[in-house]
Amino acid sequence: MLLACPGVTGPCVLLLHGFTGSFDRTWRDNGWVDLLHDVGRDVLEVDLLGHGNAPKPHDPAEYADLEERVLAALPPEPVDAVGFSMGARVLLYLAATHPERFAKVVVAGVGANLFGADADRGAMIADAVSGRPDPENPISLHFAALAATEGNDPEALAACMRRPSPPLTPELLAGLTRPVLVVLGDRDFAGPADPLVEALPDARLKTLRGVDHFATPKDFGFIDAALSFLGAV
Repeated sequence: MLLACPGVTGPCVLLLHGFTGSFDRTWRDNGWVDLLHDVGRDVLEVDLLGHGNAPKPHDPAEYADLEERVLAALPPEPVDAVGFSMGARVLLYLAATHPERFAKVVVAGVGANLFGADADRGAMIADAVSGRPDPENPISLHFAALAATEGNDPEALAACMRRPSPPLTPELLAGLTRPVLVVLGDRDFAGPADPLVEALPDARLKTLRGVDHFATPKDFGFIDAALSFLGAV
């Protein structure tokens, strides 16, 4: 869905939320949509498969086309894009394989965690959202609480976490020739950001001081850096 605003001043902005989130909770509730409309930018509303208002299948195999579903939602002309966590991973893959569909790219909540599959972490998160969190692991407990948020389907979220997903490698990301802003909190478990920044041909880094993974979408440092990078302020 394209959320239009009068007096458009730049490319449409695609906003991709993270795992257990939704367009509304991540972007609308935290003020991103209103801020972008205030500066005359259209916003493309997308809920990732298994989240928000999107279908919520319970079979991991049905998430194999998650990235392609996002690509199909894009308009013909290039878009600016902002992605957080899982949404950032999806965005990086699409912008690396289809750079002509993008203008500027902002990714947050991702870093070294993108390289090399961490099966144990993925299984821990899938178990947590399925109602079997590790009581000794605060990250597991936090994901369990997020999965229980109204509107979420824990079985669908677990299936999404267990989905077959395309690998991200430095070789693949070398194809992302558009300008990229990488935003990462210095308390984020996804870090460090260096391997990601080094893999991208045209990237810069914004470090959020004292910010962890889950606080990133509402952090004013992230919002200000992203809007400035997109030329929206």
